[in-house]
Amino acid sequence: MSATTPQNHPSFEELFKDLDTVPLALFEHLDLSFLEEFPVFAPDPWGRTREHEAPELFKGVLYCFSRDIYGVKAVTRELHDELIWRQCGFDSAPSYQSIHRFFTDFALVAEDAFNKLVEQVADRDLLDNTFRIDSTDVRAHPDDDDATWNYDPTAESDDTENKDDEDEDEEDEEDEDSYYFGYGCLIVSTGPKLPIAAAFTQQKQVDEETAKRVTHDALAVETPIWMLGDGGFDMLGWHDDLVDEAVVPVAPYNPRNTDDPLDIKYRIEDRIEEHSEDVHLKQSVLEETYNRRTQVERTIGASKECGLGTPRVRGRVHVKSHVFLALCLRLAIAIANYERGANPGKTSVEV
Repeated sequence: MSATTPQNHPSFEELFKDLDTVPLALFEHLDLSFLEEFPVFAPDPWGRTREHEAPELFKGVLYCFSRDIYGVKAVTRELHDELIWRQCGFDSAPSYQSIHRFFTDFALVAEDAFNKLVEQVADRDLLDNTFRIDSTDVRAHPDDDDATWNYDPTAESDDTENKDDEDEDEEDEEDEDSYYFGYGCLIVSTGPKLPIAAAFTQQKQVDEETAKRVTHDALAVETPIWMLGDGGFDMLGWHDDLVDEAVVPVAPYNPRNTDDPLDIKYRIEDRIEEHSEDVHLKQSVLEETYNRRTQVERTIGASKECGLGTPRVRGRVHVKSHVFLALCLRLAIAIANYERGANPGKTSVEV
C-alpha cells in the first residue's frame, strides 16, 4: 500500500461526480480490447509476455492526462498510488520500463487508436448532421529540434484599439505575437465537443491536400449535411469534393484569392451555380448555418484541457503521440458522459 491510502482520498462519489475533470470512472464503458489486435502490442518472437497489458496501461495514461500529468517519470510516480493502479485494472504498480515501452509502442498506432474510439462514439449515435473543421497550434518545448516557428494569423495582439498611434516597437511586438514555436493540429468536430478526425501537422495553417484527407476521414465515419470552415478553407478542391459527396461546405469566400473577385459571401454559392441548376441556397440560411461553426472552437478548447495544448515531450513523433492521447481522452470523457446521461441533446440543422 502506498503512503496515500484510500482513507485520505475523497469519497468515490465525490471523486467521480464530474467526469469532465476527474475521468477515472469513465473506463467502465470503454472497450480497449482493440489495442491487443495491433501487432506492436503482441508478444515478442521469443514468447515473453508483458508485465502489464496495453489496455490497462492505456487507462493509466489517460487517467494521468486527465490530471495534467505527463511524461514517463511523472506517470510512473502517479500510478504507484495503489488506489489509482487498482482502479485502472493493474494487478500491481507498473514499472518505469513498462510505461516507457507503452509510450514508445503507442506512438506507432496513435492515430489508429483514436479512430477506434471514434467508432465507439459513432456507435452511440452522438454525431449530429453538422461537421466543423479548424486547426489549432500545438506549442512545443523550446529545445524541440523538430518544431519550427509558425505564423498564426488568428493571434490576438495585446492592444488593438489604438493601432494608429502605436510606434514601431509596439508594431514589432505585435508581429512577434503572431508567431509561435511548435506544430499544428487539424480537427473535424461534431456533436458534444467530439473530435472525429484529426491530423498532426508541422504548422497551424494547412494546405488543401491535408484538409481533403482529414475531411475524407471524417466522412468515412458518417456523412453530414453541412461542413463548416473559416476563410482558410476557401479551397476549390475541398468544396468540390464535398459537393460530390452530397455535403454542403460553408466557408467564407476570400476575395484575396483572385484578381477578379466574385459578388458572393460564401464559396458554395459559386460552386452550386456552376454544378447545379436545380439547387439553390439562400444566403440567410448559409449565414445561420455558419454561425454554428464556433462549436469546433469549444471542441479544441476541451481537447486542450485534456492535454492537447500542453505537450511536455520533444520530437515530432512524441508530440504527435501526445496530441492523439489528448484527443482519445476527450472521446473517452464523451462516452462516459453519454453512458451517465450527462451529454446534452444533439443539435441539428434543417436544410
